[in-house]
Amino acid sequence: MKLPKETRRYCPYCRKHTQQAISIAKQRARSSTHPLSRGGKSRTNARGLTTGYGNKGRYSKMAVKSRKMKTKVTKRLTVLYKCKICGKSKGMKTAIRSGRIEVGEKVSK
Repeated sequence: MKLPKETRRYCPYCRKHTQQAISIAKQRARSSTHPLSRGGKSRTNARGLTTGYGNKGRYSKMAVKSRKMKTKVTKRLTVLYKCKICGKSKGMKTAIRSGRIEVGEKVSK
């Protein structure tokens, strides 16, 4: 997917349409983005569920569950818009699921 370097868009901080630069948010691993999410390793360690005997009714099923899950081909990429006037960034509401996003290409409207 090709996007221009900058676009004219509404800035909620300036409360008017301004010229905004487009960039893509840096990709992070799920563990670093949501460290205490449900089923996260650091959360189970904090609850003390990894030590001791038995699988606590959970850990034997994980291998079967992951085998049944389909893998997504693409990741969601978040596009960030930085206002030229106030310098504040705003991400888009829903991320785009795309293999690759190229910023700075000439896009015909």
